[in-house]
Amino acid sequence: MAKDFWCTATEPVVTTKYGRLRGFRLGDTYHFYGIKYADAKRFQMPKEVEPWDGIKDALSYGYVCPVLDKEVPDGGASSPPRFWPKDENCQYLNIWTPSLKKDAKKAVIVWIHGGVFSDGSSIKRDAYDGRNLSEFGDIVVVSLNHRLNILGYLDLSAFGEKYWNTPNLGQADLVAALRWIHDNIESFGGDPENVTLLGQSGGGGKINALLQTPAADHLFQRCIIQSGLWADEGLAHCSKEGAKLLIEEMISYLGTDQVEVLETVSYEKLAEAYHAGASVLRDKGYAVGLTPIQNDWYKGNSLNIGFLPGALARPVVAGTIFAEFCPGFQVKDKNTLSEEQRYAIVKEKYGENTEEILSLFKEAYPDKNIIDATAVDTFFREPAMRWLDAKAKAGGEKTYAFVFAPDFTIDGGKPAWHGAEIPFAFHNVDKAPAANIPCADQLEKEMAGAWVAFAKTGNPNHPALVEWPAYETGSEYIMVFSEHSEAKLDFDRKLVERLEEIAPTGIAKSTAKK
Repeated sequence: MAKDFWCTATEPVVTTKYGRLRGFRLGDTYHFYGIKYADAKRFQMPKEVEPWDGIKDALSYGYVCPVLDKEVPDGGASSPPRFWPKDENCQYLNIWTPSLKKDAKKAVIVWIHGGVFSDGSSIKRDAYDGRNLSEFGDIVVVSLNHRLNILGYLDLSAFGEKYWNTPNLGQADLVAALRWIHDNIESFGGDPENVTLLGQSGGGGKINALLQTPAADHLFQRCIIQSGLWADEGLAHCSKEGAKLLIEEMISYLGTDQVEVLETVSYEKLAEAYHAGASVLRDKGYAVGLTPIQNDWYKGNSLNIGFLPGALARPVVAGTIFAEFCPGFQVKDKNTLSEEQRYAIVKEKYGENTEEILSLFKEAYPDKNIIDATAVDTFFREPAMRWLDAKAKAGGEKTYAFVFAPDFTIDGGKPAWHGAEIPFAFHNVDKAPAANIPCADQLEKEMAGAWVAFAKTGNPNHPALVEWPAYETGSEYIMVFSEHSEAKLDFDRKLVERLEEIAPTGIAKSTAKK
């Protein structure tokens, strides 16, 4: 059904701290795209944008960050991708809002995209579009781009004070975006003192790092972390020695001994030098990764150093997906197989441990096909349980835990995979074909409703969802979003701990020694 479209020479226009912006209205939602929230030179901290005269158009998405590897079409049935022009000056954000009244004080959700710390963008998937969630929840939705990979997380700190925070520049961009939102969102009907961060995978990891970043204190009040509570041992982190050697290899590849060359070569040449240097270091046994690095600005993973006061002061929703990556799940039409065939598939993976694993699996998931026991994630789930336990023990504001575990009809029955929850969280099932499962309407109301309720009040409970108790020591309730969602008490711990011992799933952990 067609919606009213409104965009004149002078309306809708808002006045920000830096100047006036023109967006458009579609139906009851105002859209402002491609708003520059910061500027930055390569390998330098972001700075405020310069004010302007007149009215700037905010009608088109801004540049997204270049990525290291060639992009390929993927996820057309499950989460259709979008590709967009790239530039390293990529500090842009987008806003969907139901009101432009300064006194509207709508709750704000800020989407931080995934792709670890190297890939992705605020618009990479159709399911990231914020209009439906804004309309459904009567809230302001913001998405943003920031520097990634070698632009946002390459550690040059050993080469001079001007590079002191290079391994955290992507995070610094996020802080700059949050500061822009704090200073300007009121003009878009938002409440600057009621901002919730929402992130999946790498986006969740970025939020987890922001919780441990004092510069981000007071810029957001709550956070929702989807599949983002991994442990440091699950990622390849460059040591200081390794980072210095990597940069030396990169500048040598470029035919010089001057580190400044990295500031001026094209992104394509910089990426080429990175790949060459990283290959040399891996051959020497060094871990090579592009992730936030602990320093005076970013204090470090809470699983290593404990929770900072700012982290304890915020309510959190955090959880994982039933199967996450699970590359080994290739069974088609699983529900048509006999019990004997199903058992044989499970036994092929777990061998002599089959009976034990199936007993634990049936206790945790009594309604699931036993073949799904081969897909249970531990890469995210195990560190998430450790994080949740530590957070509950440390105290502070409440935490709510979840597992997303419905079955999908694609391939004749497939367990929920990494990112499968995003269309439901965004109220965007209509934008993801494979998300249209029999329980989709109810599950979308439950999950998007929980995220909206949490953004407004700090509590995810709402009338369309069964009661969701907080996760506390001795009362470790987890909301299992599925065909029949329910809050279950510490239901999968024994299963996950045993699988972590005998058959961990997901991304292989780094084996590098240096």
